[in-house]
Amino acid sequence: MSQVIGLLGTCLVLGILARHSGKFPPGSAGPLNTFVLYVALPALVLRVMHRLEFVPSLLVAALVPWLYFLAAGPFFRWWGSRLGWSKETVAALVLTGGLGNTAFVGLPMAEALLGSEGLAVAVVVDQLGSFLALSTLATLGAARASAEAELPFRALVKKVATFPPFVALVLSLLLRPVGYPAWVESVLDRLGSLLTPLALFSVGLQLRFSGLKARLPALSLGLLYKLVLVPGVVVLLLLAVPSLPPVVVQATVLQSAMAPMVSAAILAAEHRLDPDLAVLMVGVGIPLSFLSAPLMLWLVR
Repeated sequence: MSQVIGLLGTCLVLGILARHSGKFPPGSAGPLNTFVLYVALPALVLRVMHRLEFVPSLLVAALVPWLYFLAAGPFFRWWGSRLGWSKETVAALVLTGGLGNTAFVGLPMAEALLGSEGLAVAVVVDQLGSFLALSTLATLGAARASAEAELPFRALVKKVATFPPFVALVLSLLLRPVGYPAWVESVLDRLGSLLTPLALFSVGLQLRFSGLKARLPALSLGLLYKLVLVPGVVVLLLLAVPSLPPVVVQATVLQSAMAPMVSAAILAAEHRLDPDLAVLMVGVGIPLSFLSAPLMLWLVR
């Protein structure tokens, strides 16, 4: 856990320091975001999904991230219409509040707190839940929200089908019967390992606390949804499902309590969907989740 916190915190702080150094001109985060979404994330997917073993009894764990992502749309739109928020702000909250950081914080935390059995469940939650939702529904929603005019259905489908992480997902599933050569495994591992440091460095590069007071209502509601309401409802739902193994309940609750997903914030920034709010959700949410996620796990132990 200390290593995870150290890596995440260091990369975030380095990004903040880089912005204040003046060595990185405005817009420097753009190329980093593109590399994360178009190179590092697809490499990670090609490696992890290719060897993922799915057990039918884990279906409930895989479904949970889809449920709270789908619930995020009506929840934030309802509040947005009453508080006068723009569609970009609402979309940023749906993306970051509806998707958890189930990979780069969730997996190490699950391994540290629940061991190898918990980690196996957490991988299913991440890959078949959070990541699939990011690659499909979230990408679709971001494209619609950022379009100046209503996009035809065919154009929306094309955006999802040509999104590099989604292409990588399809390829990894098609190639499951075929083993990767050692050099391919090595290349994918090296490229995928760049995702966390570069993504958090980019978030730090974009993170601005000036004007925080004006963003506080949206930020507070987004983090309340992701860190409190979502895991709280998941606890109640899973405890109502009979015969679920305790490790499935515990790992799923822990993953549902993760901070907003870094890749979702980058997707919001890429589509110009209130990027300042999106990076605030990640920058503030990750430190808070180090306290709130173990607390939620304690409730079901």
